Amino acid sequence: MKFASAAILLIAAGTASAFAPNPSLSTRFSSSPLRMSEKTSEEKKISKKNERLRFMKSDQFFRNGFKEVRKDVEATMEGQFKSELVDTLKANEYVIERDGVKVHLADSFGFCWGVERSIALAYEAVKHFPDRKVHITNELIHNPEVNDNLHNMNVNFIEKSNSASGKDFSVVNDNDVVILPAFGASFEEMQMFNDKDVEVVDTTCPWVSKVWNTVDKHQKKGLTSIIHGKYEHEETVATVSFCEDYICVKNMDEAKMVVEYIKTGEGKEAFMEYFKNAVSEGFDPDTMLVNLGLANQTTMYKTETRAIGQMLQVTMMEKYGPVDIKSHYLEFDTICDATQTRQDAVQELVENSEKLGLDFILVVGGWDSSNTAHLLEIPQKAGIRSFHINRADCVKADNTITHRNMSGDIITEPFITDMSKDVVMGVTSGASTPDASVQEALSSIFMLKKLSSSVVV
Repeated sequence: MKFASAAILLIAAGTASAFAPNPSLSTRFSSSPLRMSEKTSEEKKISKKNERLRFMKSDQFFRNGFKEVRKDVEATMEGQFKSELVDTLKANEYVIERDGVKVHLADSFGFCWGVERSIALAYEAVKHFPDRKVHITNELIHNPEVNDNLHNMNVNFIEKSNSASGKDFSVVNDNDVVILPAFGASFEEMQMFNDKDVEVVDTTCPWVSKVWNTVDKHQKKGLTSIIHGKYEHEETVATVSFCEDYICVKNMDEAKMVVEYIKTGEGKEAFMEYFKNAVSEGFDPDTMLVNLGLANQTTMYKTETRAIGQMLQVTMMEKYGPVDIKSHYLEFDTICDATQTRQDAVQELVENSEKLGLDFILVVGGWDSSNTAHLLEIPQKAGIRSFHINRADCVKADNTITHRNMSGDIITEPFITDMSKDVVMGVTSGASTPDASVQEALSSIFMLKKLSSSVVV
């Protein structure tokens, strides 16, 4: 596994050095907005994207890392995240047998390029600014080990608060360094940091930026953005901050509620009460569900996003006719490639589970990781015994397992049902999960089975 350099150089290619001074940008950009009455309709639609691009051109905004510390960071990441066991699995066609356990590893799993890049940028920032206070606006990614590493590097995680911003930014002082996580940051946060005398290291995944560009296209065309995502998720919070008019739907059931309102226009009060936390300020479903654009949180279940898109397209076609559909409905695929390939790989395990004789499928990744949670949905919906754990110590010595179910509850239950037989299992991991975490989880299972075999009955 090769970390850091490849991920960052792809982004950096063709651009100036991240810390080369730009004489034309010797001062901070002013982000003072024009009065709303002075803005034209078109300016309102494009101003947030334009301002974001202005922030990114500042000489205090870094997106390409710091080359002088890159080799050290690469070595650190190799040491923390590499797994000999996972390398052995890949070298043996993703299958291994050890201590009475046969493991089938999904052929696409674990760290994606965007996550690798985000970690590398964050680690490089800490090394590049050794004498500066470094903050991060949220968890870097949804993985406990990675965030623990940053805590150990004395990175300050900005705490949530009851303020209007929802976070206690009072701890950020002039000359500090602020890391924006892989999920991105809201427009308002970017604007605030641009106005402060701080260095900003932006680790936002390029796939997330792609979603922001998509909703910008919606605004330019006068469309309301329907975001397939969880309105409280960090990525979606950032995305909707770049929208003018939007509504978030977290699943097919909520999308059906939107479709029903489009068709009938009935039950406005109940509709708005249900979606009150998931819509833009001043949202009016009577006027804002006429012209729609679909985008999604990059880590959602792609099959569901496609189904929602098809349902919306049919609904708008029935209401406005096939001739005018393009002026009433626009759709972009913003599920990231890594999310899709990992979902496809788990689907393959599910489809071959009977042939492989799988007793269960183990999903390894942060409990608050959206992409990992969706990996669990695939075997669960197929009726295959499956568990989502966030750390190896979820597998207990008493043959119980603590895991997160599809409802989000953390439960503990008996694990291996028949210790007298060999165990056959499938395993995968989320896009924010290091290979080392998979190795630790599998090692716990190997040890559990080995110890059970040594017990004299």
